[in-house]
Amino acid sequence: MAMQLSDLDLTKTYTYADYLKWTFDERLELIKGRIFKMSPAPGSVHQRLSFRLTLWMGTYLKGKSCELFAAPFDVRLSRVSQEDGKVITVVQPDICVICDRSKIDDKGCLGAPDIVVEILSPGNNKKELQNKYEVYEESGVLEYWIIHPLEKTFFKYMLTDGQFQSSRMLTIGDDVTTPILPGFVLSLDELFAEIDI
Repeated sequence: MAMQLSDLDLTKTYTYADYLKWTFDERLELIKGRIFKMSPAPGSVHQRLSFRLTLWMGTYLKGKSCELFAAPFDVRLSRVSQEDGKVITVVQPDICVICDRSKIDDKGCLGAPDIVVEILSPGNNKKELQNKYEVYEESGVLEYWIIHPLEKTFFKYMLTDGQFQSSRMLTIGDDVTTPILPGFVLSLDELFAEIDI
């Protein structure tokens, strides 16, 4: 049993069954069996953006069939098997919206959420933009939202015929809508209001 991160061989591949045995404090994600350390605790700007989105989307979803979860919340993605020993991707998106409640269990989510939101932090941009993009696309996430606080930009990737198609870069002055949440409008003016970096 691994008591600390240094006990693990970072060149090996691991499964969700391994992940469940780890007892150290560091937050990790598994992407295709490889370990990725998560950034230190999010800063105040990240938390403000996350709180606003959680509040607004959560209010919209009240009484509807979809459900919102915020990190830390394990999302297990596997195209091969749902057994813990075969799942090799476990991520903790900042926010996810799940409309198929059969995917929700006591461990988190097993299968692709409908919407995944990642708020970029210094040091995790490559992981978010490359590694997670690939696993979200492969596993069938319908929309992948990436928010860049420093640049005050928003990208929405929509799954079309098994591949993500990107929106144009959105920023202050733009509104975000999605067919997954009919009638929900995210004002980027309001999202980025009083966010100074």
